[in-house]
Amino acid sequence: MNFMRGQTIVELLLAIGLAGIILPALLTGLVASRSGKAQQAQRVEAIANLKETEEAVRNVRENDWNTFAVNGTFHPEISGSSWVLVAGSETVNGFTREIVISDVERDESGAIVESGGTKDPSSKKLVITVSWGAPLASSVQSTIYLMRLDNITYTETLEAEFKSGTLSGVDVTNTSGGEITLGSGGGSDWCNPADPSELTTFDLPKSGVANAISAIEGLVFAATGNNSSGVSFQKVNISNDNPPIPSGGATFDGYKTNGTFGEENFAYLATDTNAKEIVIIDLNQYSNPPTNSKYLEVGYFDSTGPTDGGSVFVVGNVGYMTAGSTFYSFDLSSHSGSRPQKSSVALAGTGKKITIVNGKAFVAVDSTSVQLQIIDISNPDSLPTPVNISVAGQGGKDVSVNQTATRAFLATAVSATQNEFFIIDVDSTSPAYKNTIGAYEANGMDPKGVAVVTNNKAIVGGVGGEEYQVIDISDETIPSHCGGIDIDTGINGVTGVLEEDGDAYSYIITGDSNEELKIILGGGGAGGGQYTSDGTFESQTIPIPMPVDETSFNRFEVNVNRPSQTDIQFQTSVEQASGGSCDSVIFNFVGPDATSSTFFETSVTSGIESFDYAIPTAINPGQCFRYKMFLNTLDSSQTPIFYDITINYAP
Repeated sequence: MNFMRGQTIVELLLAIGLAGIILPALLTGLVASRSGKAQQAQRVEAIANLKETEEAVRNVRENDWNTFAVNGTFHPEISGSSWVLVAGSETVNGFTREIVISDVERDESGAIVESGGTKDPSSKKLVITVSWGAPLASSVQSTIYLMRLDNITYTETLEAEFKSGTLSGVDVTNTSGGEITLGSGGGSDWCNPADPSELTTFDLPKSGVANAISAIEGLVFAATGNNSSGVSFQKVNISNDNPPIPSGGATFDGYKTNGTFGEENFAYLATDTNAKEIVIIDLNQYSNPPTNSKYLEVGYFDSTGPTDGGSVFVVGNVGYMTAGSTFYSFDLSSHSGSRPQKSSVALAGTGKKITIVNGKAFVAVDSTSVQLQIIDISNPDSLPTPVNISVAGQGGKDVSVNQTATRAFLATAVSATQNEFFIIDVDSTSPAYKNTIGAYEANGMDPKGVAVVTNNKAIVGGVGGEEYQVIDISDETIPSHCGGIDIDTGINGVTGVLEEDGDAYSYIITGDSNEELKIILGGGGAGGGQYTSDGTFESQTIPIPMPVDETSFNRFEVNVNRPSQTDIQFQTSVEQASGGSCDSVIFNFVGPDATSSTFFETSVTSGIESFDYAIPTAINPGQCFRYKMFLNTLDSSQTPIFYDITINYAP
C-alpha cells in the first residue's frame, strides 16, 4: 500500500511537469494562430489601400500635371468626382498612408540616377507607404515613377521666325535656312548708300570710256580702253583707311580692252586684237624706267578663233576666256610669251562674263534662249559640253556666284515685260537644280554688272532708271529693292570686296569722264568680316495655341556654333497671359536658378552642337513663353551662330 501511494505521487508530478511543458506551447500556438490571421487580414487591406493610392496619384497626374508635380508629403482624397492630393499623411481605421513626391535626375543617356544627373521636370518619383500598428506594427511600400503624358515640342528655325523677334546688334542670315549672328562691326548699311556727292572717287587717265573692272583687297583693276581716248588699263591702289583713299598706280596702253582680271602680280586684259585676245602684264615690271609709269607686257594668248576677247578669269596656272561664242582655256604655267591653248567649247551665244567657283565656270551668255552656262573645269585640257540654264529674261550680261557654288545671281538685259535679275539654284545635288528661285524687276535699268556682297545683298549696276540698285536677297523667293543711287552717267561695271578687317565696299566704274571710279561703303559682317563685340536677340512670343489652363514649359534645346573667343548664352521667361492674350505681357528673363543674374551657358564647339536645358519649375506654369540670347566676341573676325531652338512644353 505504501508502495502504491508513492507511485501515484510520482505519476502526478510527471503529469504536472508534462503539462507545464506542453500547455505553454499549445497556448502560444493558439494565440499566434489567432493573431496571425488578424495580421494577414491587415496586410491584405493595406495592400489594397496601397494599390488604391497608386491609382489615385495616376488619376491626379492625368488630370493636371502641375497640381501633381509638387514635391512633398501628401495623401489622396476624393473631391467631387475625382481624386486630389492633400498635404500630409492620413490615418483611417488604423491605417496610415502617405505619398512622398520628389524630383527625378537623369544622366546623359536618359537613365535615372540617384544624384549627379540633370533634373527631369517631366518625371517624378513617388514613395507610397501604408502602415498599421495592431495586432503587430508593420507597413507595405511601393516606389513608382510617373511621367508627363502630354509633352509637345515647338521648333523655331526659320529666318522669318527670327525676324519676328527683337534684334539688337545681331543679324538674321539665310545661309542654311535661317540663323542669327553678331551684326556688322563696321561700315554702313548697304540699303542706305551715301549720296553720289559724298562718294570717294578717282579720275582714271584720259577720257576713255571705263568698261571693265575687277578688284581684290587693296587693288582695283580698271579697263578704260573701250575707245582710243583712254588707256587700256589702270591699276588703282586702295588704302586701308575708312573711307579708303585711292591712288593711281602705273598704266598700260596699246589695246582696246573689253575685260580685265587682276592678281597681286599680274593683270590680264581681254582685248580687241585677234592676234592677242588676252594680254598679260607684269605689275612689277615697267616699260620705261625710271619713271615707272607704264607696265610691261610679258605674255599673251592667241586663240584659234578670229573673234575679240570678251572676258577673262584666272585660276592657278590656267586662264579662261570668252571670245564670241567660244569658251577657251589656256596655259599659265608661265606668264611669258605666247601661251598655248588647252581646250575650247562652244557657247550658246556671245560669252559676256566669266565667274569661276569650286571648279566650275559660270558664263553669262547673251542669248534669249540660254542665258547662263556652267562648264566643269576640273580637266581644263578637255572641256565638256556646258550645262544650259534658261530664265524668263533677255540675254545674260553678268553673273555672280556664292562661295559654295549653290546659287548664281544673273543679270540680264533690260525688258519692258520681263525681270532683269535672277537667283538660280546651281547646286547639282538639289532637286531644283537649274531652276529659278526668285526674280527681280530693275524698273527700266539696263544691267551691265552684278555683284553679291555681304549681309544677303546684291548690287546691280547699269544704265537708265536708278543705275545703282541694292537688292535684299534674304528671302530668295522674293528678292526686293532696299536702296540705291542715281548715277546719271551710267554704270558699266560693278564688283565687291570684303576686307580682312571687316570693311566692305562696292566699286563701280561709270560714264563720268572726271570721276569714273566710285567707291561705296557697305555693310561688313556676314561672310567672315568684322563683327560687333556683342548683341542680343529676344524671340517673338512662342506661337503655341493658347491653352485654357496654364502650361508647363519643361526643357529647351539649341543648336549653335560657338568658335573660340566667342560666347552665346540664354535666358527664358514664362509669364501669365493677360486678358487671354500675351500681347501686353512684360517678360522677365531668368537663368537656371530662376534669377536674372544667371544664364544657360554653352561651351566652345567644333562645329554645330546641341545644348539641352531644364526650364526652372519656379517660373512655371504660365501661358506666354519667350527666350533671349546674348552673343559676344573678343575677336572681331568670329561670331557665334544660332541655328534653332526646340521647346518642350505640356498644356
